Amino acid sequence: MTTAKLIQGYEVVIGFETHTQLATHSKIFSRASTAFGAEPNTQACAVDLALPGTLPVMNRTAVECAIKLGLALGSHIAPRSIFARKNYFYPDLPKGYQISQFEIPVVQGGEVSFFLEEGKGADKQTVLKTVRLVRAHLEEDAGKSVHDQFEGESGIDLNRAGTPLLEIVTEPDMRSTAEAVAYAKELHKIVTWIGICDGNMQEGSFRCDANVSVRKPGGPLGTRREIKNLNSFKNMQIAIDYEIRWQIEQLEDGLPIQQATVLFNPDTGETRAMRTKEDSADYRYFPDPDLPPLVVAPEWVEQVKATMPELPRAMAQRFVRDHGLPEYDATIVTQSTAMAAYFEDVATTSGQPKLAANWLMGEVARRLNQDELAFDELPVSAAQLAALITRIHDGTISHNAGKQVFDALWSEQDGEAEVGTATAQIDALIEAKGLKQMNDTGALEAIIDAVIAANPDNVAQYKAGKDKAFNALVGQVMKASKGKANPGQVNAVLKAKLQ
Repeated sequence: MTTAKLIQGYEVVIGFETHTQLATHSKIFSRASTAFGAEPNTQACAVDLALPGTLPVMNRTAVECAIKLGLALGSHIAPRSIFARKNYFYPDLPKGYQISQFEIPVVQGGEVSFFLEEGKGADKQTVLKTVRLVRAHLEEDAGKSVHDQFEGESGIDLNRAGTPLLEIVTEPDMRSTAEAVAYAKELHKIVTWIGICDGNMQEGSFRCDANVSVRKPGGPLGTRREIKNLNSFKNMQIAIDYEIRWQIEQLEDGLPIQQATVLFNPDTGETRAMRTKEDSADYRYFPDPDLPPLVVAPEWVEQVKATMPELPRAMAQRFVRDHGLPEYDATIVTQSTAMAAYFEDVATTSGQPKLAANWLMGEVARRLNQDELAFDELPVSAAQLAALITRIHDGTISHNAGKQVFDALWSEQDGEAEVGTATAQIDALIEAKGLKQMNDTGALEAIIDAVIAANPDNVAQYKAGKDKAFNALVGQVMKASKGKANPGQVNAVLKAKLQ
């Protein structure tokens, strides 16, 4: 870990608990459906409600999801783990207890690593951060209290009761909001990459609780407050920043911090205490008498391992090794399986992996954000972008002209073109828009001669050592050529003539 940046003389300490809803068709201990969006209370069966005479039965797919996560994060997968009853009373918990794992979880230890940009300007650098994991344990979800749909009354929807969760708990290793958000994004990438969670934060499939405290550097850990159910990375950043400021203000005013569970209000950007935070003793854990120990044989782990995809960090390292990408670029283009596959297609077809990465991190990302599209909704095919990059690289068009062609492709919304068709399509667009660069040396020299003759002051300034005067002459050449001159060729010819 690098030295933490202090805020008003305080060091921030953050840990995470993330509830990951597992991608199973049925619940963790019953056959009831986990489909989202059903009418309230239509997907809660007798087992989910713990009615007399019912017994829970472990969902094998949920266990396989836990094994996959353990393999992906370098964790120890316990050969024997135990389920416990976590006792508390809340209207949306129909049993009066939640089946979870306490003393012996199925996934133990592990880590999540990610790159983070630190500093500004010339001091800006990309740093590898690592957050250690304590555990990941299987448990069932509770129901949901609904407060906004009834006048003066609340409703209880038990459809979610019994939905399988994997709660992933970190050590308090994060020292800034930026680190916390970057960790959450990396974990989100991993669980969706290996297919154990759909990652839909709005539907509650990936819910983050941030434990935030502040302390004087070198001092003991401060009292933490847990911000519950952060359902977007933007809200996560705002909520943690607010909580940090609030805690520092409390301490500076001589007031104590009380351990509590707090909620974030996205309308006000503020956190507020919901209840005093319980400790494990308050939940009166004891082994669930209806469930035997969960045994995971080494052969089962090996079977699951054989089905695992290439992990994002391993793929990023391969892109560095095979395509010569910087580590940061390789990390960005492996944000999802769809993006990684797209990049590899473009890089292989065009033979220009660095240009391919630049376009994905630049124009492609900008347009996706602007139109609020997911990457798998990208309307420009890999073959089209590869053909466009090829024409930029061979000097047929400039980078700026390439942006115009890209915008035209985006507007046409035709992302199915094959390689041969894509090349013909790109060439036709370049021709139709008159974007082909001027590569005729004789014509270019004539323009440059005219610009030199018309701008004696800039010529004199350049010869006196002022580089800005040279840039002004280049601009005049580009203007005279209507943007069709090759900038590299302009620079070379102009410098030769001036010298």
